Amino acid sequence: MDAMNRVARRKGRDFIARHGETVFNVVKRLQGTHPHTPLTRAGFAQAEEMGRALRAELGAKPKLELWASPTGRALQTLAVIAEHLELDWHAAQTDERLTEIDMGDWGGRYYAEISAEAGDFIDRETGLFAVPAPQGEFYDGIAARVSAWADDTDREGDRLVIMHGMSSRVLRGVLTGADVLPKFRAPIAGGLPQGTVVAIQDRVERIVHRGTGHAPA
Repeated sequence: MDAMNRVARRKGRDFIARHGETVFNVVKRLQGTHPHTPLTRAGFAQAEEMGRALRAELGAKPKLELWASPTGRALQTLAVIAEHLELDWHAAQTDERLTEIDMGDWGGRYYAEISAEAGDFIDRETGLFAVPAPQGEFYDGIAARVSAWADDTDREGDRLVIMHGMSSRVLRGVLTGADVLPKFRAPIAGGLPQGTVVAIQDRVERIVHRGTGHAPA
């Protein structure tokens, strides 16, 4: 079965959101797979906005699987949203395949430091990393792992997924059947502000709530 036909027959809806703003975002440090970078007050406010939007969309106690990257920032965001939905945060499932792009040797470092050493490593047109980090992964690696997660969760019912800027763009690309971008070797959806929630069903994406965050992704 080819990937496009598999995605076209995916059951249920996927509500996908980025975690709220973190202390790393504010000072422009690369987070990557860093396990815990706490949310800022703005990050909590973004989570509140997403929670209110999803409550308006789905009502109280919706039948919804809760999924998150195992990072603290994703789980903090989910805790706020789950409270709005009157769902049990402890019922959430985490999966390493939903984590952010692995930045390898660049993880935790400041964008300015990397630019001084490696030049312009951000693609200006797309906001994506133009090259893989040393000892890190690239977008085809993300596509493989989020596609595997999508295969394993293809069942009746809706899902809420809290993840990250780059990895969510790839998952959105996979679930909408987007074309592979040759430069990045993966299907990648367009960037959206932090605090945005989208719904994907039958390969069609709809914005449920557009956030006000400024972190690049």
